[in-house]
Amino acid sequence: MSDTHAQTVAYVRDTMLPEADPPTAERGVIKWLRENLFSSWLNAILTILSLYVIYLALAAILPWASNYVWTARSLTDCREVFLVTGAVDGGGACWAVIRERWLQLLYGFYPSDQYWRPNLAFVLFFVAMAPVLFSEQLPRKMLIFTVIYPFLMPWLLWGGSFWTPILVLAGLAVGYAALVVIRPIAGNLAAIIAALLAAIVWWLWGVGAVDDALHRMVAKIRMDATLAQAEALPDTLRQQLDTLTEQRDALSAESAPIQAERQEAFDRIKTATDAAAEAARLEVLAEAGIDPDSEIALTTALKEELEHSVNVAQRDAALAPDFEADRAIVLETTRQLTEIKDRGLALSAEITRLTDRLSDARSLVSNIEALEANETRLAEIDETFADLRAAVPRALRKFSDVANVPDGTPDLDIEALQVYNDVRSERATLNATIDSTYAEVGRVGLRPVGSREFGGFLLALIIGLSGIILSLPLGIMLALGRQSHLFIINKVSVAFIEIIRGVPLIVWLFTAQLLLNYFLPPGTTFDLLLRVIIMVTLFSSAYIAEVVRGGLAALPKGQYEAGDALGLDYWKSMRLIVLPQALKISIPGIVNTFIGLFKDTTLVVFIGLADPIDFSNKIRATTDWNGIYWELFVFIGLIFFIFCYSMGRYSFYLEKKLTREHR
Repeated sequence: MSDTHAQTVAYVRDTMLPEADPPTAERGVIKWLRENLFSSWLNAILTILSLYVIYLALAAILPWASNYVWTARSLTDCREVFLVTGAVDGGGACWAVIRERWLQLLYGFYPSDQYWRPNLAFVLFFVAMAPVLFSEQLPRKMLIFTVIYPFLMPWLLWGGSFWTPILVLAGLAVGYAALVVIRPIAGNLAAIIAALLAAIVWWLWGVGAVDDALHRMVAKIRMDATLAQAEALPDTLRQQLDTLTEQRDALSAESAPIQAERQEAFDRIKTATDAAAEAARLEVLAEAGIDPDSEIALTTALKEELEHSVNVAQRDAALAPDFEADRAIVLETTRQLTEIKDRGLALSAEITRLTDRLSDARSLVSNIEALEANETRLAEIDETFADLRAAVPRALRKFSDVANVPDGTPDLDIEALQVYNDVRSERATLNATIDSTYAEVGRVGLRPVGSREFGGFLLALIIGLSGIILSLPLGIMLALGRQSHLFIINKVSVAFIEIIRGVPLIVWLFTAQLLLNYFLPPGTTFDLLLRVIIMVTLFSSAYIAEVVRGGLAALPKGQYEAGDALGLDYWKSMRLIVLPQALKISIPGIVNTFIGLFKDTTLVVFIGLADPIDFSNKIRATTDWNGIYWELFVFIGLIFFIFCYSMGRYSFYLEKKLTREHR
């Protein structure tokens, strides 16, 4: 029995079988295609249709985008290059317009010698936002620069004396001082209100007064030196302008023989292609039995055949070996003429810049020389201004034109009003001239740049980023106000949100451009760009408020009760428990609103601001680029897509980072 058991083969394996490869249909590319593209008959049909649509789109776009001209002076040059290279059926993309005008599309009319300022502001923006966007990877001390940046950025872009952003930043210190002083006396609410009022008063009146005093102090120290420098500057600038003008004229002389050589070579090719096209047309019509001189309407099929034959004949004629030298001449001379044009544009820009400097220097000399007389005249006016004002009846003082006074007004009152208006206008002019003179002489910092010189994507970024950053906290406060049980706060928040959302953005932009002036005091100047930023911020905040309100409504009631159970007051409960979760839920909607806001910045073209779309219109209005469309719009759309896609990808990253649930 034992021998039998000893010689029996074991039926239990003592080694594992090697792993078998999965079936071909369950691994690799085949599995991916089956699961993602052909998982059912309906998905297979949709996949095939989608691939067909993609093929049609790429078949139309790729040949146009890849068959391009990068070096040319105008759209006419592009078409001629397409002709001599055989691309006679419309050619491809004329990217030469982007090569020539891309700086204008990015910066607008911003001075070219000051491009470093928006570039630096843009780089510093990412430095300031980095500790906010990537808080876990960067030290919290970087948030100090995040707080400083909103005061630094306007100074970089608009210029002025270096102490201006410091004075604006000092408003926070003024508000904090008021908070510390009032809190022990009147409590937290009164202290917060007092702090806000103190900061606003400082920004509205204190900054301007201190800034003007500093400018006057510095100007009096350097007045003589500045006058001597300004008087010597015109001679130097005129010499430079003469030199640059001679160089520009020399470029015209240099381009003349090159243009003649190019035209001769192109005419030879054009003559051959025209002859080939005419021969092909006659051949097709002869085959169809149609008299070339008859006025018989051609069928669609015959028109297509005729167009195809003409294009083929022109291409073959242009690419003939006999014209190889002419083709090389056209391409080379086009490159040379484009380089000459680029140098001429650079010289013209420099001449314009120096001309502006010359005009500013002469104006500064004139203002400095007349400064003492202007101050004397202003003092004389101030002595009599109160009496002149008192001589005018109170009801008539609001009329800036005597033609608008009511009928029956006594002639003496009209005469007094006319004298008062004339003196008031002269007084305002003298004040403006004196202040601008002291500001120019006493400025220690960057050259001022007006808002009207902003344009292109620089303008779009300023409006879009300002609106995005400012609308988020305002939208959160509106969302909390809409859910508040305080009657007035709730109704005001609801009214604000519904009114802003119920009116198109373009209407609010026209309101910012036109109607706001009617509600401002006479003589008040309110920068249009600032008005647009305010309106865009208010418009976006209304949508942000509804998105955040949806996040608040999505939280279960237990989250609110958890704050009450921990003994937290309303603000601590919102800050520590409710808002973090609500904002996490609202991330897709918030980013979607931001993307829409950034794209809506193109609407400012309708109120006279030079956004990228406006510059595309200006470029197409020139004789060189009249008739070009797709290249400009593709470039503008690509830049917008890069920014919007980046915002979308960051929202995905943020959602993934904040995910805490098990899904």
